Amino acid sequence: MKSVESIAVIGAGSWGTALAMVLADNGHDVRLWGHKPEQIDEINTHHTNQKYLPDITLPKNIIGHVSLGEALEDAEVLVLAVPTKAIREVVNKITVIRKDPMTIVHVSKGIEPNSLMRISEMIEEETPSHLLKSVVVLSGPSHAEEVSLRQPTTVTVSSKELEEAERIQDLFINQHFRVYTNPDIIGVEIGGALKNIIALAAGITDGLGYGDNAKAALITRGLAEIARLGVKMGASPLTFSGLTGIGDLIVTCTSVHSRNWRAGNLLGKGQNLQEVLDNMGMVVEGVRTTKAAHQLAEKYQVTMPITDVLYSVLFENVSAKDAVELLMARGKTHEMEDLTNLLGGQ
Repeated sequence: MKSVESIAVIGAGSWGTALAMVLADNGHDVRLWGHKPEQIDEINTHHTNQKYLPDITLPKNIIGHVSLGEALEDAEVLVLAVPTKAIREVVNKITVIRKDPMTIVHVSKGIEPNSLMRISEMIEEETPSHLLKSVVVLSGPSHAEEVSLRQPTTVTVSSKELEEAERIQDLFINQHFRVYTNPDIIGVEIGGALKNIIALAAGITDGLGYGDNAKAALITRGLAEIARLGVKMGASPLTFSGLTGIGDLIVTCTSVHSRNWRAGNLLGKGQNLQEVLDNMGMVVEGVRTTKAAHQLAEKYQVTMPITDVLYSVLFENVSAKDAVELLMARGKTHEMEDLTNLLGGQ
């Protein structure tokens, strides 16, 4: 029998709500925090969250809270499910309220531009050491829409402290939601963040009307440049062949559930970036991450051609069609060079 824990899920969007469902299915006391009173009232009264997960009935042991203090009360584990740009603000609010040490599980995928920090590093920087037991990242190929339907899903958890990763593994794992551990927190975070860049590019190729050949090439070469950067930053090359590498890349580049793919698709069809973001109505992490990855590529002197051309589309007004032509016109090279460099540790 698993022990019942009080867990605060901070962020009542689609992913936070879906993970709250997994935890509730496992019998835990789940507090789901959101800042919109009408949304929280819907969760508590009707056990639904129609804006983010239409036609899904939530378990009754998910209790919504507008008060952050009430959501945090007695919870040793916090699941942080807010966009990357909100991480620092939300963690600051938590640390003002919190008095006891906590384990923070972050489930977002991004890198902060300019500071070039991974999310775990941002959390560590904003949280006083006496309040932070551990930071754990949960990542992998996992659309909230499918998790909420209890369709088979497999993810990875990673932390600097293996025991904490295994504890979080135990909290989440069930017959629908399988959880592995991986000690490579750098690789897990980099793979999860940078796949959104490639998904934007995949959406662009689909929006332009290109076929499966283009997408297969994009995914394959996208994985190569993600791994190049990740290894330079200290990740294991093996991580990128796993769930948070090729697994997450495939699902995000090929599914209509992917907001990054949908955003890229609109770009490929001729909309500008602001029109796309206005139409989406939700955070598109890949846009912000493209800026950060472009900066990281310069810092680590890593060649990232897909990231470079996507950056030119998003921030330099280059047309999507011209960007693809730029990518195809690159100088010739040997495919095996990447593999040799990665396995050799560069």
